[in-house]
Amino acid sequence: MIHSVYSIIGLVVMTLVAGFPVAEASSPGQGASRVELILGKDHRANWPEIKQEFGEAGFTNVHVQFIRLGHPPMNIGLGPEVPAETAREAIRLALKYNDGIAILLPERLFPPRFITIASSNFDDTVEFPIDREALAQLQDPSLSTEEFHRLYRRLTTPRGDTTGKY
Repeated sequence: MIHSVYSIIGLVVMTLVAGFPVAEASSPGQGASRVELILGKDHRANWPEIKQEFGEAGFTNVHVQFIRLGHPPMNIGLGPEVPAETAREAIRLALKYNDGIAILLPERLFPPRFITIASSNFDDTVEFPIDREALAQLQDPSLSTEEFHRLYRRLTTPRGDTTGKY
């Protein structure tokens, strides 16, 4: 009996050391390590409900700032290892709380599972406009994580003349 207990403990330790997943994420947002979010000041009063919605989507590490004047940038940035389902959920929430997405920020700028919504930390040299059609392609639930990021990288790769940028 003691031998079988040690065998089970050994298997558990080997599994953990080998890096095999012990459990899958139970909701989309658990695929993100951190979400940074800037909201318009009009959302300040509704922050408890918004925070709850992010939590229900599985985003537990959300850091928010409220812009004092104007409107936050209509952008989103996703790290290169954010699962497609998590990315689509972040896009849905950005569309809902930031009145849309007009700009993508390249994944190469972010840690693996990082998400930023409405960031003002980037200039136009790393901003890539996105239209409704391309955004709809990113929201396609049939895309695997690899396919999603391939499309995202294609949409955030410089094309043609970049003169006029800083």
